[in-house]
Parts: sequence; C-alpha cells; structure tokens
Amino acid sequence: MNPEANWMRKTLKPGEAVRYWQLGRITEERFDVPDAPMKGEMDPFFFLTKVKNFIPHEYPCRTIFAETYRGKRPDVRGAFDATRWWLPFGSPRLDLSGFWFRPTRLASWTRTYIDAETAGTAKIRLGTCGGAVIWVNGTEAGWMAPYSRNLEAKQEFELPLVAGLNEITLFFDDLAERDARYFYQFDYISGPSASVALPVPVASAVAASLEQALDTMYFDRQHYFGGDITLLLSEPLPVEVKVNVAVEGDFMSRERFDFDFTLPAGATSLNVGPSEKAPADFRHFRITLNADGFVVSRSLGIEICHAESQGQAPASLSDRIAETLTQISENSERDTVRAFARLASGRSGPDTDAMIEEILPSIEDCHDCADFSLVPLIWSRTVWGKDIKEKTRARIDGAILNYRYWMDEPGNDVQWYFSENHALLFHTSAYLGGSLLPDATFARSGRKGSEQAKVGAARVRAWLDHFEHWEMAEFNSAPYFPIDLKGLTALAALSPDKDIADRAKAGIVRLCEIIARSAHHGMVTAAQGRSYEHTLCAGRSLELSGVARLLWGKGWYGRRVHCLPQMAVCLRDHGLEIPAEFAAIADHRGSQHQEWRFAQGENSFAALYHYKGEHFAMGSTVHYRWDEWGYQETILHLRLGDKPEAAIWINHPGETIQFGYGRPSYWGGCGTIPRAQQYRGLAILEFTTYEEQPDFTHAWFPKAEFDETSISGGMALARSGKGAVLLISPSKLEAVTEGPSAGAELRQYGQKTRWIVRVCEANNLTAVEYRFSALAARQASDGTVVVEDPEYGTVRFRKDGSVEAEGRVIARADYTVKGEATMLSPA
Repeated sequence: MNPEANWMRKTLKPGEAVRYWQLGRITEERFDVPDAPMKGEMDPFFFLTKVKNFIPHEYPCRTIFAETYRGKRPDVRGAFDATRWWLPFGSPRLDLSGFWFRPTRLASWTRTYIDAETAGTAKIRLGTCGGAVIWVNGTEAGWMAPYSRNLEAKQEFELPLVAGLNEITLFFDDLAERDARYFYQFDYISGPSASVALPVPVASAVAASLEQALDTMYFDRQHYFGGDITLLLSEPLPVEVKVNVAVEGDFMSRERFDFDFTLPAGATSLNVGPSEKAPADFRHFRITLNADGFVVSRSLGIEICHAESQGQAPASLSDRIAETLTQISENSERDTVRAFARLASGRSGPDTDAMIEEILPSIEDCHDCADFSLVPLIWSRTVWGKDIKEKTRARIDGAILNYRYWMDEPGNDVQWYFSENHALLFHTSAYLGGSLLPDATFARSGRKGSEQAKVGAARVRAWLDHFEHWEMAEFNSAPYFPIDLKGLTALAALSPDKDIADRAKAGIVRLCEIIARSAHHGMVTAAQGRSYEHTLCAGRSLELSGVARLLWGKGWYGRRVHCLPQMAVCLRDHGLEIPAEFAAIADHRGSQHQEWRFAQGENSFAALYHYKGEHFAMGSTVHYRWDEWGYQETILHLRLGDKPEAAIWINHPGETIQFGYGRPSYWGGCGTIPRAQQYRGLAILEFTTYEEQPDFTHAWFPKAEFDETSISGGMALARSGKGAVLLISPSKLEAVTEGPSAGAELRQYGQKTRWIVRVCEANNLTAVEYRFSALAARQASDGTVVVEDPEYGTVRFRKDGSVEAEGRVIARADYTVKGEATMLSPA
C-alpha cells in the first residue's frame, strides 16, 4: 500500500454500513446442468410472497448449485483488481443486481480500508444472498454461504483491527437466475472509533466533487418529447472530466448506445444531444465520470417519446392500422415483433431476415423471455414463410423444434414458467408450432408436431378456463396487458380450432374493456399488480399508449412493443372487432363520473376501485395485503387534466437505489403494502413499515408537469387543466431538489406514515385549499378511519375493507370479476 496515496475519508459510526469500496469486474460463467424436467404448474399467486419478497420456486440449477456450494466455503476465484469505485448515493448496500437470461455464476472482488484510532476487535454484520469471504490485512477472517435465491441472510463476524489503516478485502459470488439480487451490506456494529478510507488516484477534494456531481445531477426534464437532453450539475466541476453516457432500455432490451464527452473544468451541464435522435421509451442513462483514473458512475432514468413527430392519430381505423405497422416496421427495436410488422406490411427482405437471425440465438438457447420472441416468429413463419429466405426459414424451424415449451420437458434454462403471461405464451407456442410442423419431431418432448399441438391446445383451453373465471393474476398491470394480448391475438388469428379462436377474441375484447375502464383519456391510471419504474415513470411511450392510439386514436408510440402489430393484423385480417363504445369509456368526457369496481386473480384476491371524471382519475386496491411485505404492486395511482405526465402515485420504496433491479424497487411496487381505502375522489394510505426497510414513503410529484403546485408543511397541491389533487400528511412533506428525482418527489419520513389524497375538479389551487385543507383522519377504537369530507360527508373506512358514505356501504365481498361500472353525478 502506498502511504502517499490520496484518500477519500468518511465517518463511520457504530451501527452504520461501510458504504465506500473499490470494485473489480463481475466475472461471469455459464452454469449448465444436465437437462431435466421440472414439476409444477402456473402459479397465479407467485408474487403474493409469504417471507419478505422471496419467490419460492426453485430450478434444478439452483438445487444442484445449493447441493454443491451451500454451507461450504465459497469457491474463491480470481483476484482483486480495481476497475472503479462504488459510491453509495444513500444506499447501505454495494449493489450489482441485474438480469441474466441463463443460469450464470457471478463473482466479484471489492476492497476498502477501515482507519481505526486504536487497535481492537470490530464486530460487523454481513448481509448477502450469495456467498462471501472476508480478509483483514491479508488474513482470512470468515465466510458465509447461504446461497438462497434473492433472499438475504445475515451473519456476524469479529475482525481484529490494528491502529491505523486496515485493508478489508471481500470476495462475493452467487448464481444468477433471471433477476438476481447481487449485493452485500457490511454493517460496522461496534469496535474502535474508526473511519472509512478509500485510496483514490486524484486529490481527495476532486474525488469528493465527483461524488457530489453524481449524487446531485439530474436531467432538466423527466420527459423529452423534443429538444436537447441536458444533464445539470449542482456545482461546477473542479477539473476536466471524461464522461461516458450509456443509454439502455429496460432489462429485456438488447439495445445500448454509447456516447463519449469531455467536460472542461467549470462545467455545470452536459448536452447529451437532441431527443429527436435518441431511442424512444423509458431509458436508463448510465453516467460514468473519469478524472485521471478515478472512475465512478450511476444511473438516471428519463422518458423519451417522439410525440411531436408522430402528431395526431389518423381518424379512420384502417389508416391507424397502416400507421401502426409502418411505425413499428421503421422505428421499433430490432426483434421478431418488428420483423412481424415488416412481413405483415410487405416489407420483407434481407434486413427483415437479419432481424430474425439476430434474435434466434436467444430462442435456440432458451433464454428467459424467449417466449416473447417466439410467438410472433411462429406467426410470421406460418403466414409469410415464403417471404423469409430459405436459410433463415430452416433455422426458424430448427429453433421451433428444439425449444423447451414447458417445465415438464427436459432443459436447464431459467425460463419463467409460473406467471400467467408466460404460461399463455408457452402453451400458444406449443400449440401453433406443433400445428405448423405436424410431422416433425419436437426434440425435448419427443412428440410429433401434431401431438405437441394437441398438448398445447389442451393447455391453452385450461389457461382460457382460468382466465375466464379469474382474469389477470398480475392484476391491471400496464406491462402485462400487452403480453396477454400477444398470446390471445396469435390464437385468434391462427388457431385451427374455432372454439379457441372465438374464446381468444372474447379475451381480447375483455382486456380492452378493462383498459378502457381503467384509463384516463387512453392512459391506464390504476392500481397494478406488477409495476416497474420504467412502466410508471413513463406514459406516452408505454405500449398501452400505442394500443389506445390504434383502437381509439388517443396515444403515442414507443420503441419496444409486444402486441401492437399483432393487434393491427387481427383487426385487419382476422375479423377482430372492438366495441365502438369502448372509445368513449377510455376517453371519458362529460359531467358525470365513473365508479368502476371489479376483482382479478384466482379467488378474486385483488379487488380494485377506480373513479374518474373528465378531469381526473384515481384507482387503488381494496383491503389488499395490509402491512405485508410487498413485491411489485402499485397501490394507488392518479392522473390530472389532459397531460399524461401529470401523474401521481404513492409507495414505500423497496430499495434506496433509484433505477435498480429490486422487486420492489424505488418506485415500482411497495416495500410494505399500506392500508389503502378509497371512496370516489378521496383515499387514505397508512404505511407501517419494518425497521430494516427504508425509513420513508414518498409520492411521485412531477412539479414541472402541472400547471400549478403548492407545497407547505404537510400539504401539497397540484393542478393540471381542471383536475386537481391535495395531499395531506401528519408530518412535513420534504420536496427532493437534487438527484435523479429532483422536482418530482415528495417524501414523508417515519416508519408510520399516513397520506390523505383528494382529487377534484378546480380552476385554481386557492379554491382546492379553501375547500379541502381541513381534511383529517380520525381513527376510532374499532379501527375505523373516519374522514369528514365537505362533499361526501362522513366517510368511514372500516377495518374489514368496507367503506360507508353517502348512505352507501361498499363491502369487499361486493367486488366481482365481471365488475360493476356506475355513473355518478359530482357531489
């Protein structure tokens, strides 16, 4: 160790996490095991977790990995070689979580220094899901090896520290299966007075300034529909800095765009370039700063939609169908969905074949989510096979014959068989693929195609039985409507059996009705069973926006889509008709309000309440898992006016890293599910969180997207057009002014927090505050929460989930899968 090195120094108090580390590369290697079948079926309850947010289903690769490595000293490999520095940005964890499409062994080395005032023993607590080995000053001090998929275990160690600098080296590893929580947390429980010291190749003040720059930087807008994308810094940079900006999509996107810049000393902003030339959708911008070898980075997220160039939707359905196929053919991400759109619109040729060939390796290797690519590929091969060159067509047939269609077939992949949306696509693919190649042998099942089709058809019918009884397990979820529509449109168009085709068309119509009922001017605005930051923090670029544009002329196109061209072809070629009255429901106008109550999921486990007028919409769950650990559920969501970005939702973050891979994440889902109850435009949320979770709840509150806002003490108001909202909390609402969510986040600190939400129609906030600022919640001895509302009178939110107001009692048992829509006059 060089005693002349520069050091970043950070205080370290007992009980705090050691947050600053040097970091090596993640070493990755496939973990292939012998092909074997699995037992199990679709699990409509998989995300209703019982132990924290742990998903219990285990693949053979995990079973074999655990038998080999669990409870044994980790297989240490490689050596420490620092490539960058880990800065925490408020997180107690060193978190390298991500998504791996095949079973993959991961391994990493990290290092930091603890500068102790005196010699002594430090007690530390290490938390991780995988395995770890700790060294102190070159001597091994202990290890742990729980290797429980995405379920954190904690273990305490005693570390002998000398006075002065102590080198702490840590090796950690795990098996990644799809989404992998690959992190550790190193808590300094007790020991000598100490600080954290990190060697850096620049002056400590320069290192601190780069940390400050990354900690506080933000984009000048949360949504870009034109103009330059500009990154703002809170303070001028003290030195010249090299900057790499990597632009990526969601975890399934295959695209990455890299841009390099040099920022001079004194710079306070970075122009990344025109949004018109940037890829659409919600995008993660990974910003990496390099000052003389000091390399640090973090991710920020923004939405890009080319709304200005798209303009208004054509008036006729036939023109919107043509527009949809053209838009996706020319501007979508290169995948089998885009190739489908091109084949369906007469755009075959070498580039279309190349798109297919680029995706085929993931299907041939049975990557997770390959079923998303396979359905449009089978449709393309079935209908437009002659337009695909012979070599590519033969490779498609080979991929179809060698694919693993269900868990009872042998394989060693980590495809997700258990969720409703994936199950539909697996069964649809087996059914249609077998029908396409009836005389060929499907390698994994050993069946002839005709038999494979029969098995697939039986499973499709069973899936339709379940859907018709209970509908979506991942209730009302914006990212999963398109996946179900992907499977159902393929069945409606290609099924050799009329009963399946007819039932699929009925399913499509039903999903479109639910979308329309839950939409505010075409944009789904409702509680959702599974949500992600990239589906909440975006609006216009979501695929459901494109679906609304296709069906009702309200919406815009993003870049990554699943069902849109298939919907267009079903409407054009296969007799699909969406009832005309859905358009007025989706784009609700007029003085009356709609109250929409329905249930989804097996045994109606999720009851959903939705209320909208012309100028606002708000939806929430009903008596849903109060005070339990959450997964990806968004419990309350609202929009105001005609601007899709004028949206608010409230949640408890599942992690403190923004734009991470947690389920739940910072914005997507809830760490703890609140008590949530709603009556018309009034709602309450009460959070009681756990000590090990983040100590605040928060609201997405994008000030720039509203026409008028006011934040004072425990009250926040916003108006967009003639729609307004008031938020009230018993403690001060803290507006975030720096970092990724600058100007778009309100926090309420504490393990017990309450939010009162009131949406209404208003022309100004003065009138809203005058009418509703006295709203307060009083809890009775029987657990009923009582709110005196100036329009609804006494509203009683009872502990059994029922609501009593205006002479009505709405009980949890009243919610049916069919649902009930009631038109109400404003109070």
